[in-house]
Amino acid sequence: MKFHTLLSSLQPLVSIPTENPEITGVEMDSRNVKPGYLFICIEGYTVDGHNYVKQAVENGAVAIVSQKTIETSVPVAYVKDTNRSMAVIGNSFYQNPTHKLNLVGITGTNGKTTTSYIIEEIVKRNNQKTGVIGTIGMKIGEEVFETKNTTPDSLTLQSMFAKMVEANVNTAVMEVSSHALHIGRVHGCEYDIAVFTNLSQDHLDYHGSMEEYKKAKGLLFSQLGNSFSSTKPKFAVLNGDDEASKEFMAFTQANILTYGLSEQFDLYAKNIELTNAGTRFTLHFLNESYIVEMKLIGTFNVYNVLAAIGAGIALNIKMETILDAIASIEGVPGRFQSVNAGQDFTVIVDYAHTPDSLENVLKTVKQFAKNDIYSVVGCGGDRDRTKRPLMGRIAADLSTQAIFTSDNPRTEDPNLILEDMKRGLEHNNITVIEDRKKAINFAIQNAKKHDIIVIAGKGHETYQIVGTNVFHFDDVEEAKEAILQRRG
Repeated sequence: MKFHTLLSSLQPLVSIPTENPEITGVEMDSRNVKPGYLFICIEGYTVDGHNYVKQAVENGAVAIVSQKTIETSVPVAYVKDTNRSMAVIGNSFYQNPTHKLNLVGITGTNGKTTTSYIIEEIVKRNNQKTGVIGTIGMKIGEEVFETKNTTPDSLTLQSMFAKMVEANVNTAVMEVSSHALHIGRVHGCEYDIAVFTNLSQDHLDYHGSMEEYKKAKGLLFSQLGNSFSSTKPKFAVLNGDDEASKEFMAFTQANILTYGLSEQFDLYAKNIELTNAGTRFTLHFLNESYIVEMKLIGTFNVYNVLAAIGAGIALNIKMETILDAIASIEGVPGRFQSVNAGQDFTVIVDYAHTPDSLENVLKTVKQFAKNDIYSVVGCGGDRDRTKRPLMGRIAADLSTQAIFTSDNPRTEDPNLILEDMKRGLEHNNITVIEDRKKAINFAIQNAKKHDIIVIAGKGHETYQIVGTNVFHFDDVEEAKEAILQRRG
């Protein structure tokens, strides 16, 4: 594709150079530039791409897009904002791939990953090929790829969607973080269905207030556009039990489908029965009722399933197919995941890293606990400090024994994080063990028959970040090793 063709959708807000080289690829990381590539200079939080133009040209860049005056031997197009321009250029280079997919975006504090996997299973059960982008990575069919962020940058996203189109994917499901919405990573994504799970405290280190956090989430619904289509109608699937949904309704012209636990919603659950093996409830929709049986546990998973059912309905999938898919799901990695190594007590690993998600998990466990509950809980460093005492109190209030430990301390002193978690607590059921491996081992060595251990915070993650170093660490692996040591 010619350089001028890529720039045409930016006119007249771009200075177009005379030269018009052929562009064979687009990159924002100079290290990944190859001969024939266009290099876009992005000014990030810690690295400024404008400082790497020379390296990009040495690697083969034949053109540059910049928002600062630079000296180089290749043609340069100057724009006001390279971040915004990158989304436009990425869409153009990859030929608007999301226009060729059913695209489902999921936003909310908790439940995004679980909901995305349930929707994926529903679509697969409908004999359609799926793509998934989120916390656990990217999937195209059954092939899995690693990603750096829950929602990658706009250029990477468009390249991923292009791969999905090439692989004949019918429906793509993606988690959409508040950060991504706020800084425009999803600009250019043509959503057909936007799903809202819930809103509770998180990321206040970035957004500053719950109101700003909510506004960022709401952007997904405003990005459903302002047109109607009888052949491909757009839907907003909203958790009616969450107050934020009332505002999100005003953000969109799309068809609105609400879900929750009350008869006032379009889709609602009644007669919820929880056990340690699964959940059963009665689903109501359009004056019809259905029995839903699933292996997923907890009321919070009832909400996740309702959200996924709403998306399935919006995708015009039959209810029978939707319910068959839900019944078949064994679980999602790191989400209320049981760890079994022949022990006579229960170990659950969960990604719960917010006050709301931790409370949901521990309250669910209490409903079927026959004996003591141990919780192994930490809070991430360089993140929202205000949620640390909240999580500490929830763990202490809802556990027989709360074990405070490290999560990903990053560049903070782990002991100062633990002090934040203990602030204001006078409970006598708290044990502080900074080393996460030792904390997990302590819980497992002390557990008795029928006790339940919840290891919270990291879930599917297979690493721990200490300082600026990343070490391999897997809660599931550590739990299994500790169980085998105890048995041995």
